[in-house]
Amino acid sequence: MENQQGQEIYFIIIIGGILALLLVGFIVTILFTYQRRQHQQEQELAQVKGQYEREALQSQLEIQEETFKMLSQELHDNIGQSLSVVKLSLAILPVDKQHEAWEPIQNAREILNKAVLDLAGLNKSLHTDRIAQIGLVEAIRFEVESLRKSRLLDVEFNVNGYEQLLAEQQSVLLFRMFQEMLNNILKHSKATRVEITITYTDDNKFILTLADNGVGFNIAEKRNSVSSSSGVGLKSIFNRAKLVGAEIDMQSEIGKGTTVTIWLSLPGETES
Repeated sequence: MENQQGQEIYFIIIIGGILALLLVGFIVTILFTYQRRQHQQEQELAQVKGQYEREALQSQLEIQEETFKMLSQELHDNIGQSLSVVKLSLAILPVDKQHEAWEPIQNAREILNKAVLDLAGLNKSLHTDRIAQIGLVEAIRFEVESLRKSRLLDVEFNVNGYEQLLAEQQSVLLFRMFQEMLNNILKHSKATRVEITITYTDDNKFILTLADNGVGFNIAEKRNSVSSSSGVGLKSIFNRAKLVGAEIDMQSEIGKGTTVTIWLSLPGETES
């Protein structure tokens, strides 16, 4: 009798142990499944958030480019025509060289001619379609020549490798990034010289480098600034780079200038 009771107790212990193991296994499985689903949901949420941010940025940039187009057209149609009328009026004034107003009129004509040329250059820089038509290198070359004529900076510009055509959006975004970097140099760097280099590598990469000899700045401080004005240009550059799939390396040291390098992978050549 005692032997039978001992066997029953032993059996109950075994059954209890098995049930305990099954319960622990069930709990572990539930926890593992929950964590995996939570991780999956976090990934999906991050993807949705990233997609939303990209779409929002894309919409913002499209609106900006449309604004540039409209502004360019308005400048051409209204201000450009007004300047042309004034230029024509000055040209037909019945004033000879002996007249006391001759020299002031000539000075006014020179200033007006410069204004017309500057306006034409501004229109070309603003118009998105032109950037896509002439290509990124020529668009940047035009900006470089305008900067050289202004004599604000000593500019060195080099292109290495064979130019490859980029998609329209890539060309426009890279050009706007270049403009923003150049604007930052002119506004903040106090530089006297800037070196601009475009390189197309044999392994299908586009590399744009701007190096100035200015005062330099703290990159992390500017990027993390919560000020509404501080670091806006940098944030714009990095946002555009993210949208176009480019990488940026920005090196700056106080008193020793700044070097910004942008890399973009290009599609490889298709085999014939």
